[in-house]
Amino acid sequence: MLFGKKNHLVGLDIGSRSIKAGEIVEGKRGLTLKKFGMIDIPPGTIEDGVINDPESVSDAIRQLFKTYNIKEQNVAVSIGGYSVIVKKINVQNMPEEQLQETIQFEAEQYIPFDISDVNLDFQILGESEHNPNQMSLFLVAAKKEMVNDYINLVNLAGLNPCIIDVEAFALQNIFELNYDAQEENIALIDIGASKTSLNILRGMTSVFMRDVALGCLQINQKIVSLVGCSLEEAEQLKQGEQQDKISAEDLKNIISTVVSDWCTEIRRALDFFYSTYPEDQITRIVLSGGGANIGEFRQLLGAETSAHVEIINPFQTLAIDDDAFDAAYIQQIAPQATISMGLAMRKVDDK
Repeated sequence: MLFGKKNHLVGLDIGSRSIKAGEIVEGKRGLTLKKFGMIDIPPGTIEDGVINDPESVSDAIRQLFKTYNIKEQNVAVSIGGYSVIVKKINVQNMPEEQLQETIQFEAEQYIPFDISDVNLDFQILGESEHNPNQMSLFLVAAKKEMVNDYINLVNLAGLNPCIIDVEAFALQNIFELNYDAQEENIALIDIGASKTSLNILRGMTSVFMRDVALGCLQINQKIVSLVGCSLEEAEQLKQGEQQDKISAEDLKNIISTVVSDWCTEIRRALDFFYSTYPEDQITRIVLSGGGANIGEFRQLLGAETSAHVEIINPFQTLAIDDDAFDAAYIQQIAPQATISMGLAMRKVDDK
């Protein structure tokens, strides 16, 4: 994949707790990490994908670009959560142009929203496994209001939103760049602050996607309930600061409870996959997002799913200038950088 000088984008991952920006360029050493940075935003600024305070978020985006000296103004952003539905469906074989015309009719059977309230898109996967006269595709429906809110937010920050992607697709993009898993069934799971995205690949083809409203903020909220502090203080306590306010045992119990809930929800999603593909076994789970760093979660998930659990490295195949980036920092933030790096793989003229 070649990036023309005017064709590459900054991947902008706007989360409910932090914003990440990543830029990849084509250099003499191949694909090269040019920029990466992240900035925290106040709790409640974005909730369940809804932007409650656009001015505050756009200020943070401007600050992020200024701090890390990111000059490129063309960006790709991602959306997810309840306002986005990705569904695998089968339709009669037809040319893509004809599908463009009939997709609204097809979508009405599957989408629980008023069809006039959503933007529709699709990704053709190939011939249906069960019927040679049909083809499989991912149907993507995103509420227009949410898409417009994110476009307006990016414009407010003085940037140009060229691509609106789905988080699970961005996750797959960066996985495919860094890993080869042609023969395996793999679950890609991104655990963010308030949302977890799941994308199951069967021989490098996505067959199942789901977003669930679970994430690291659950830990913070339980700390708030126990200690009676602010969400900002809860984040510090979670990181092991101010140890006089919460005992190590109480913190461990909170984390254990939350990660157990995560594993239950992930198991439910995997069981749905197994009901469709009963002969298959998911052999690998690749984690990203802030939750990937919780060791107890990785151990419990591995035990409950009998799969090998690992943390993604989105920088694995990229050339990185040691003078520009601290190697320890890059390793530490790798899980959180995943979505932004997947978005940075997109190009201005992508469909």
